[in-house]
Amino acid sequence: MRKYILYWMQQAQRVRYNQALNNSIELANQRNLPLIVCFIVTSYPEAHLQHYRFMLQGIKEVETALLEKNIRFILRKGDIVQEVVKLAENAEILVMDRGFLRIQREWRKTIQKQISCPSRIIDTDTIIPVLAVTDKAEIAARTIRPKIKKILPEYLVEIPDIPLNHNLGNHFLQQQDVLSNLAVFNSFLTGNEGEAFFQGGYAKARIALEKFISEKLALYPQLSSDPSSDICSHLSPYLHFGQISSLEIALDINAAEAAQPARDAFLEQLIIRRELAVNFVWYNPGYDEYEHSVPQWAQSSLDLHKNDPHEYLYSLEELEAAATHDIFWNAAQNQMLKTGFMHNYMRMYWGKKIIEWTISPQQAYKSMCYLNNKYLLDGRDANGYAGIAWCFGLHDHPWKERNIFGKIRYMNAKGLQRKFNIQKYAEKWNRIP
Repeated sequence: MRKYILYWMQQAQRVRYNQALNNSIELANQRNLPLIVCFIVTSYPEAHLQHYRFMLQGIKEVETALLEKNIRFILRKGDIVQEVVKLAENAEILVMDRGFLRIQREWRKTIQKQISCPSRIIDTDTIIPVLAVTDKAEIAARTIRPKIKKILPEYLVEIPDIPLNHNLGNHFLQQQDVLSNLAVFNSFLTGNEGEAFFQGGYAKARIALEKFISEKLALYPQLSSDPSSDICSHLSPYLHFGQISSLEIALDINAAEAAQPARDAFLEQLIIRRELAVNFVWYNPGYDEYEHSVPQWAQSSLDLHKNDPHEYLYSLEELEAAATHDIFWNAAQNQMLKTGFMHNYMRMYWGKKIIEWTISPQQAYKSMCYLNNKYLLDGRDANGYAGIAWCFGLHDHPWKERNIFGKIRYMNAKGLQRKFNIQKYAEKWNRIP
């Protein structure tokens, strides 16, 4: 006897603008069945306490919002496949949101093999479903941009808030759910919650978005690259955990009073560049490995310079501790250590210097993945891996040949000093607390 519709929430950790949740509600309404939403906290590779705290701050909001919609919410801690398969035993249909990384795709594939009920996977993390944009890995923004723009109007539309049409005992969590949920929350959300630079959840994401639109969007084309101006949205951690939808952000940006060039500049990053990163990891299963993610021309060029002398060489431990001779690089590393965030322009400089100060590009790649995934709240996702590979030539083209770098793009401290008040940025993040 099939008793309910089950939605396993993973990539889209939100209630608003959640296509998978809406699809689940529609199924429950059509079949006159209860809806259960489950979320499984598991040991995710390279995730640390700060990541779990941020994530579960958002999940607490999800629980409250679902309860208001008369939807039962089950939070479990354990193996994702085992827990979802167990919960799906009496489900009419299992709905899943799409994940793009290798482990996420493996979870979904394994679950589909082990359950007896039908299942469906719904795109929630991009504005256009990844498979609808193109059927191959794109080489640069210039090749994916026209494909996205051609069909973007079809997807850039509001998603209504769909109510559950019936009351089938969902309006109160069962007592065992309450106790189980509290136990998981308490294991991560105990003490020092207020000390973090970022607080998780949809409400905090909305505050960040509204502040960006009212105070910073008009200046975005001129100052977004300037680390000292902080004209950025700070939305990437919320997008990483799916606590706010890129579609909701895009619609709000389009409706803003800022000039069209300002809106276009931000949407280029939110839609074109972000969906290019998703395209990269989707069509390249080796997205986190140097040999598979770095273009062949770049690998060949870097290999020709593998024996070039290095003026500075740093160990991973020295890099991690922000203990280099470069005060600007140290500031970027410190910003990441202290906040879980790094200004986008400094991420590029940060990566280029690691290449310059490491004995081999292969080791540099590993070090960048380690630091990115350990400390950044938005690490361990498509944008992070695409950004690292970009430092080695992905989605770029050959440049003037140089020592160590070969023909990949070069960046130096003089460029920072010429373009920005980079000393201000360094003083802010190199201060001893």
